[in-house]
Amino acid sequence: MKAYLISTLFLLFFCISLTPAQENITISGYVKDQNTGETLIGATIYVKELQAGTISNDYGFYSLTIPSGRYNLEYGFVGYAPHQESLDVQSNIKLNVDLKPTTIELGAVEIKGRARDHNIKSTQMSMIQMDAKTLKNLPVIFGESDLMKSIQMMPGIQTPVEGSSGFSVRGGGMDQNLILLDEATVYNPSHLMGFFSVFNSDAVKDVTLYKGDIPASAGGRLSSLLDVKMRDGNKKEFSAEGGVGIISSRLTLEAPIKKDKGSFIISGRRTYADIFLKLSPDSAINNNKLFFYDLNAKLNYEINSNNRIFLSGYFGKDKYGYADEMGMNWGNATFTARWNHLFSDQLFSNLTLLYSKYNYQVEVNSGSPSFDWTSYLENLSAKYDFSWLLTPATTVRFGGQAIRHFIQPGRFEVSNRESDYKVPDNKALEYGIYLLGEQNIGDKLKINAGLRFSAFQNMGKATAYRIDDNFQVTDTVNYGHNKIFNTHTGWEPRLSARYLLNEETSLKASYSRTYQYIQLASNSTSGTPLDIWFPASEYVQPQICDQISVGWFQNFRNNTYEASVETFYKWMENQIDFAPNANLMLNNQLEKDIRFGRGNAYGAEFLLRKNEGDLTGWIGYTWSRAFRRFPDINDGKEYRANYDIPHNLNIILNYQISKRVGVSSAWTYRTGAPITYPTMRFRHADSSLPIYGDKNSARLPDYHRLDISVTIKGKDKPDRKWQGEWHIGAYNAYNRANAYSVQFEEDPDTPNKINAYKMVMFRIVPSVTYNFKF
Repeated sequence: MKAYLISTLFLLFFCISLTPAQENITISGYVKDQNTGETLIGATIYVKELQAGTISNDYGFYSLTIPSGRYNLEYGFVGYAPHQESLDVQSNIKLNVDLKPTTIELGAVEIKGRARDHNIKSTQMSMIQMDAKTLKNLPVIFGESDLMKSIQMMPGIQTPVEGSSGFSVRGGGMDQNLILLDEATVYNPSHLMGFFSVFNSDAVKDVTLYKGDIPASAGGRLSSLLDVKMRDGNKKEFSAEGGVGIISSRLTLEAPIKKDKGSFIISGRRTYADIFLKLSPDSAINNNKLFFYDLNAKLNYEINSNNRIFLSGYFGKDKYGYADEMGMNWGNATFTARWNHLFSDQLFSNLTLLYSKYNYQVEVNSGSPSFDWTSYLENLSAKYDFSWLLTPATTVRFGGQAIRHFIQPGRFEVSNRESDYKVPDNKALEYGIYLLGEQNIGDKLKINAGLRFSAFQNMGKATAYRIDDNFQVTDTVNYGHNKIFNTHTGWEPRLSARYLLNEETSLKASYSRTYQYIQLASNSTSGTPLDIWFPASEYVQPQICDQISVGWFQNFRNNTYEASVETFYKWMENQIDFAPNANLMLNNQLEKDIRFGRGNAYGAEFLLRKNEGDLTGWIGYTWSRAFRRFPDINDGKEYRANYDIPHNLNIILNYQISKRVGVSSAWTYRTGAPITYPTMRFRHADSSLPIYGDKNSARLPDYHRLDISVTIKGKDKPDRKWQGEWHIGAYNAYNRANAYSVQFEEDPDTPNKINAYKMVMFRIVPSVTYNFKF
């Protein structure tokens, strides 16, 4: 029987509500930070008498439907003091709870502080979450906390090239990751060619990466979902925090609009390499530009106990220029408008309007004529999500989303000419509806089942090309404005289960099917700002992935230590690659250069983590393989995918020497990325031309490096609001010359001799940053 039928049967079972033996009441409300009023995601609410409970949702809301009676409730959240409530409940009540932080972390990202046994009790697997202190102390390039770099240190995440903010999840491509900021899609998560990410850690509230068991509420990518949520802002009082480093500085301001009712947060960041370039006496240097800036802003307001509104946005831009001769800029923009509404104490809804845009521009002013090259992608989206919290054992979620995609692949304008060259626009509509439920079956077994239906439609004005078996255009068909001329649909079942062996050990398994309707045209492993997105069409079929995972999860010593082993296997259909030497830029017949094939990936991920004490950290190891097979590439033979990294080891250690001083280290090792080397050369006229071997049959040298850092906090003084700390670190501390790429050149003195040259991106990079908060 097909998996979606199995999921449907489970969902029908979840939606059956049994008649209770006695009258039920509902306790509901919000769990918040006592100091700031920020809602807490994943806080636990536990009823001791029933040995049952729930957790707060993504907006801090919780709902417990239980029989009337006397109960003792315990509210908990990692990093906060537990809170007790004794209640005699005979009717529905609303109970908002403020939790008091046990410690104050400076400059850290507030990552999900779920219950310590959440990894054991939840059905969710293949998910990455990190605590705030570890993320803060993790040494990173240029001394700034970076969510993307931190995630790359976890099992199952591969980074074939140094410095990149892009990542591969379990053998998938970088464009197969859905990256959301307050639910709006971010198409390029990188600044400065990948050495910074677009996420300013001071503005981030919550980060979760789903590596395989993606919730049915999300779709559109094959491999993963990176869900980033911005902070709401301080509802109690004005506060500020920031940092000054040798490369960049940042500042965050937040304050209540009306105390305990609404707040705002504004966070900005800028690099200033261009300022130092102006100090050079060389005119070839001091006229150059190289910097980025970004801005996060969010506003929220509680209209009444049943209605809340949120407005948030992001804008970022990179600029590079060589004197007045050429320039390049690219950037992202997102906007989110959200309305939370409670229809009842058990039914929570979230209506969201979304906007996303990515664009780039290249201009060349030297020579005659000059030219200007632009491209952009934008989408508008609306989604409506519902959570029906029936009982502590049963939850049902459902909703839908509609997206309008608009892609302008490229426009080339030449000065002093009336005409320009433009690749035709791509317009499309994408839809998704879903239903998912979570149900406890006895004390040991818990099941989460979901079903998503997705659809994708191409829309005119457009020209469709008919391609023959030799990849030549045989016919063209023109479609009028807003004409729907092609439709793809797909059922996407999601199923996961957890079985408790005891209070500290569980087994989990999951299956998921995902569809992807838009993809990236790129010949680069690391990606570039000039890559373009293109949609599925009459000729391009949507990508499909089926993945199964099985895992063992164990906690030790009162949850101080946690260990896990996960295995996975992925089948991928309609994978996309490009013909050798394909021109992907300003190509109005890109379909001719597209090749289709299959892929598979499999592996095992091991994690051992220590969460408490002066010494904390983790050891993560991944063994995995990823392959592709295309009939028209590599003579039809299977070859290594660009992200086939068999061995990946990360060791992260943080040691708190005293209350004021802490040291951190991160050592990473991974197998060299696949690469295609020339195996011989032949001479033609006065040139020596390379002949390449099988695709990705060779590898770069293995990669490893050590990063270290020291954090020194200022002295604590009574009634002093200013807090500061110094962060001193070194990236690649032992100065390893890791290969970014390898180039081959003919020896000028010996014509038949070929020399290989290793390109190195970074040696040792010191950093000094001062972080502050008041």
